Amino acid sequence: MKNQMITTILEEINQVIDGVDESQLTAFVDILAQDKRIFVLGEGRSGLQGKGFAMRLMHIGREVYVIGETITPAIQAGDVLVAISGSGKTGQVLTLAQKAAGNDVTVVAVTSSPASPLAQVTENKVIIPGATKTGDGIHSIQLLSSLFDQTLHIVLDYVCLDLSQKLAISNERAKAQHSNME
Repeated sequence: MKNQMITTILEEINQVIDGVDESQLTAFVDILAQDKRIFVLGEGRSGLQGKGFAMRLMHIGREVYVIGETITPAIQAGDVLVAISGSGKTGQVLTLAQKAAGNDVTVVAVTSSPASPLAQVTENKVIIPGATKTGDGIHSIQLLSSLFDQTLHIVLDYVCLDLSQKLAISNERAKAQHSNME
């Protein structure tokens, strides 16, 4: 028998997933399918999820960088910025997204509320209504932004799977990008 807390966590995740607009995901995949450089930005746990997302994008052949890493080039007009913040208020994420949007960069905001400052930066957004540390989103028994972070991971993995199918990237081809050291 499953532990009741695990059951509750899974129910919360399903509730948040049910609240994600599929048309936003489709538009996000369409943006990522373009032959453009992709930059991923996030702080804290959202940033960690963003790094995993960037790695998976690399596996499926996208040119992708994580902002803040030492080898990341300057973002330029025509690039894509995926800006992730559960609250949509994280200072550096919001500031860089605003600056990018003003410089002809396609910004995709991934956040928990359509009313957040980050969501207001762009028409391209993915709203994941999981609870955040500010108390926004679907209520959770979990601490801080755990529900947003968990659902963010699942949503970003879904986006990569959908993108890989759209680009006809097989598991074998993705594995070749993963490592040849095994």
